[in-house]
Amino acid sequence: MMAGKGFTRIYNLSGGIKAWNSEVAVGPPELGLELFDGAESAEQTIIVGYGLEQGLREFYLDMQQNVDDKEAKELFQMLADIELLHQKQLLKLYDQVTGTSMPEDTFEKEKVQPAMEGGLTTAQYLERFSPDLESKLDILSLAISIEAQALDLYQRAADKADQEDVSSILRHIANEERTHINKLTQYLDAMA
Repeated sequence: MMAGKGFTRIYNLSGGIKAWNSEVAVGPPELGLELFDGAESAEQTIIVGYGLEQGLREFYLDMQQNVDDKEAKELFQMLADIELLHQKQLLKLYDQVTGTSMPEDTFEKEKVQPAMEGGLTTAQYLERFSPDLESKLDILSLAISIEAQALDLYQRAADKADQEDVSSILRHIANEERTHINKLTQYLDAMA
């Protein structure tokens, strides 16, 4: 089952999820699903996804302004740049789905409402994880947690979607989040 979802390395944990000592998605199953009612169109789904990416990018840029450490500032910039790439991919997908071509600034001004990925607010993420924003390890751990939360949200929204094309788009976005988690994990591994 997991291999079919794109996981290439699977480990059997003795004790199952109850023995797991690392981060997991948090909150009730409906957390964040108010963004996806299940009946939205493919176009609306992409707009919401774009807004989530934009909200997280703004979060990283805001955090960058609140740290003094040069490496921490650079890491927050790198994370913000990754979110910008996600936004560009979603705008391209929007153009494909709608058959139109809209400039990024017009799209953001007319269509998008920024929100935070995963269903938690900025304050909730900071309170829950209490990261040392000067620590590269804590910054990456926070970023991975946010991306895991977003992956979980997109998968739950895909399961709830009424239309197959919307479910497909949500699974596509979830796969992008999985790729982002893998890249962040590789970066974290390289630090060790």
